[in-house]
Formats: sequence, C-alpha cells, structure tokens
Amino acid sequence: MPPKARTAVSPPPPAASAPAPARRPDPLFNQSLEKGLEVLRAFDAAHRTLTLAELAGLTGMSKASAQRTVHTLQVLGYVGKHPQTRRFQLLPKVIELGFNYIAAHPLIRTAHPYLSQLANASGETASLTEAVGTDMVYVAQLLTPKFIPVLTPVGMRVPMYCTSSGRAWLSCLDEAQARALLEAAPRPARTAATLTAVDDILAKVAECRRIGVATNCEELFLGDMGIGAPVVDSRGQPVAAVHIAPPTSRWTLDEAQRKLGPMVIECARAISQAMAH
Repeated sequence: MPPKARTAVSPPPPAASAPAPARRPDPLFNQSLEKGLEVLRAFDAAHRTLTLAELAGLTGMSKASAQRTVHTLQVLGYVGKHPQTRRFQLLPKVIELGFNYIAAHPLIRTAHPYLSQLANASGETASLTEAVGTDMVYVAQLLTPKFIPVLTPVGMRVPMYCTSSGRAWLSCLDEAQARALLEAAPRPARTAATLTAVDDILAKVAECRRIGVATNCEELFLGDMGIGAPVVDSRGQPVAAVHIAPPTSRWTLDEAQRKLGPMVIECARAISQAMAH
C-alpha cells in the first residue's frame, strides 16, 4: 500500500546560524617573510637538495612565487645551488639564525656545566631540549667519547610522545593539558616498541610524576634509550628537559633507570635552582 499522506504541519526549519566572523587580516603580518621561512624549513634530512618545482610543492606556493623567494634567499646567501646537480640546497649562513638563539640563551649558558658533570659522571651523552609545539628540540649537548648508535645534533627535533625528554616535559602539566598535546600530535609507531595510544603514554607520564624520571626504550630509534627529567621555573612550570641516551648495547632499561636516573634528576634540579637565582 502507498504510505498515508501526512496531515500534521511540519515545524518550520530552524533559523540558519550566523556565519562565523571572518578572521581579520593582520596588517603587520609579512607574507613574504613567511614564504622565505617556509622555503628554509622545506630542507631537511630527507630533502637535502630540492628543485624549484619540489620547493613549490612542499611549500604550497606557485612556481613563480617560489622562484622569487628562492632568488631572494640566494642573494642573501642562505640558499645556493649544488655545483653538480644544480639543485637548491641550504648554505652555512643558515646556521647563524639558530646560533644567535643559542648564544644569547641564559638557560643554555647556565645548564652547560651541569650537563658536563652529568656526561662525565654517567659516561653517556647528556642533552638539553626545549618544547616546540608537540616536539622537543635539542638546544645543548655534551657528547660521550663512547659509541652512540644515533646522532642527535643540536637543532634536531624529536616528538614528545615517544621520548624521555618529551614525557618529562609533559609530566609538569596537568593531565588534561598533557592529553590535549598528545591528541593533537601525530603518533606513528617509529619502532615495534613505540607506544602510540594516548592512555599508554599518559601512564608513562604519570610514572615520571611519581618517581621524577621519564624513560623511553627503543621507541624512537632502535638501540637507543632515554632517561629524562624536567627543568622547571620557580612556579614549577617546565622550561626544558635534561636527558641522557644510554644505548641498549651497554645498559638494560632497569639498570639505566636505577643507576643513571638519580644523576639525571639531580642535574635537572641543579639547573632549575640555578635559573631561579
């Protein structure tokens, strides 16, 4: 049978909600500078040299816009062409930008002697990292003369979710803040050991709050571990993290946590106290 006709009057449709106000353009924002920085950031370990078309694709620019931007960076000495391939590459002048930050940073100057003591006492590489978004960036490092499986130079960024330094930083936030940061970050399985579920990572963060040290065992790089502790300001807010990287060829995680953990905690505490004075 055909359906009966409806006799009731349908309610009127809801009023359309007002459109969200358009974001007001910032009259001081310099888009040309933004494009220049995007080009510089396009170069990394996976893209050491790039063609103009590749730069345009990676930055989302038109080819003409990328060409103007790259030409300007060439004239200023930040970008050049590889002599054989004629592909674009970064030039050493780029290092000045990061070096000026490091040279003027009071935390790095303060932390250096304590990192040196930690490296000497532990026999392992000691590093200082700061948070950038959902990553940690290396800002200082004292290398061990012993074999290390992974090179992590100053300036390198590593994700918070699977590193001891990132978990140490997150341990100084309340759980809601830490969860929000983790949920906002991509969390690929970097190795078979990588924890990717937010609740599992938060359990490691909670452990750091309880014992003062965060750990990571082959979650970022095979053969590499991390033992980290937070550096905090006078209000207990995180400003950096100290960590050492004992390799699995020399240490088990339990042994490293037991023997090296107190050294890392003491180093982070000493830097925190020195920054407060």
